[in-house]
Amino acid sequence: MISSFQRAVVIQTAFLGDAILTLPLIQRLKEFAPEAEVDVVVTPRASGLFLNHPSVTQILPYDKRGVDRGVRGFARLRRILLDRKYDLAVVPHRSIRSAFLARLSGIPVTVGFDRSAGRFFFAHVVRYRSDLHEIERNLSLLGPLGATSTGRILPSVYPGGDDRSSIDRLIATTNLNGSRAIIAVAPGTIWNTKRWPAERFAEISKALSREGRSVVLIGSESDRPLCEEIRSRANSDRILNTAGTLSLLQSAELIRRCQVLLSNDSAPMHLAVAVRTPVVAIFGATVPSFGFAPYGDHDVIVETLGLKCRPCSVHGGPECPIRTFNCMNDIHVDRVMAALRVFTEKYPPQ
Repeated sequence: MISSFQRAVVIQTAFLGDAILTLPLIQRLKEFAPEAEVDVVVTPRASGLFLNHPSVTQILPYDKRGVDRGVRGFARLRRILLDRKYDLAVVPHRSIRSAFLARLSGIPVTVGFDRSAGRFFFAHVVRYRSDLHEIERNLSLLGPLGATSTGRILPSVYPGGDDRSSIDRLIATTNLNGSRAIIAVAPGTIWNTKRWPAERFAEISKALSREGRSVVLIGSESDRPLCEEIRSRANSDRILNTAGTLSLLQSAELIRRCQVLLSNDSAPMHLAVAVRTPVVAIFGATVPSFGFAPYGDHDVIVETLGLKCRPCSVHGGPECPIRTFNCMNDIHVDRVMAALRVFTEKYPPQ
């Protein structure tokens, strides 16, 4: 059992959604040791999530596929970790690089999963349980500290005053102004087999706008063409494309002001959970039992059950392996609209 620590680092350089799902671990770690400093190593894209967070002392970006690629970047980060003189490293990321980094950084106590490619570098190895949600799996890494879970904990993010002011201006100067009924739609994902067809997102957006609701399209710069296609297909001045124009915390603040988020199995659904906005999540190639479903109190999952080919992979892929794409094609607009109705009927448009 780890009796105490003064300075800890959490290493999670996977995808944006994984970084969001690491937040409860960080929050619980800070609750367990309120006087300790807790730093986080994340990708530059994810680093904005942790700004203003009361549980995080320092954010250490690691651009492992960019300027920090290779031995020099690894050595640079190792020097930073050595200088910080950590007592504890918690490593939910399961790559050998993350485990090796913790080992070479002079950290006496390291904790990671038994499914990590670098598990032999850890002082404490925790069983990776496939039957748990990823948030609960990450929290299990605190077992060697005696910081066992004391109840359900959701991720939280903290948009700052500038973020809130930016969204105030966005709403005041666009077709969102005066709307009580804003619906967020996040149609993007890097995996094609996890993406519901664009024309169906457009049908949904058009139907909602005809009811007098405003639709805001959320995503990264790479999602902007897809969001623009959806906006163009729907052809309504009540639909606003914000993809690539907002920071992560600005996007979080905008989602916070929406009635519900409609999303694929991708990072925005976890961002919505972090600001307590309900989610309607569409699952195709992947399944909720992997442990990456939205974790909110009232979230809804729409999926095609009974397909022998599903799931076809852990992350999804560039195309359907059997070329039918039934997991997504069999999810029709009326089903998704019915799921959205649970939330939109609470706040009818004016």
